Amino acid sequence: QVQLVESGGGLVQAGGSLRLSCAASGLSFSSYAMGWFRQAPGKEREFVAAISWRGGDTYYASSVKGRFTIARDNAKNTVYLQMNSLKPEDTAVYYCAADPLTRTILRASGEIDYWGQGTQVTVSS
Repeated sequence: QVQLVESGGGLVQAGGSLRLSCAASGLSFSSYAMGWFRQAPGKEREFVAAISWRGGDTYYASSVKGRFTIARDNAKNTVYLQMNSLKPEDTAVYYCAADPLTRTILRASGEIDYWGQGTQVTVSS
């Protein structure tokens, strides 16, 4: 059974930092591209960042580029999202996702294979 378990969310003041983790099990992690998405109240889920299965290629939404960094450790079956210079508009539930194809994650496709349960990030002003 595949599981993606996010952690590291919480409450932080604007300008602060958080690091999210997503631990994967039940899949060949190094064969999957990984992504982070977020959903704020009343809004649709949106793409945040993605990383290729080897980790050599990373992609970011324009709203987070330069502030967020995605990374992975294939030995630990874990993907990370380092979030710096957080803003109130970053407040959302953050989800990790896994799919064999990076382009499926970049399309924010409903065909993405696996999703985590989400972790809440709240940024106060």
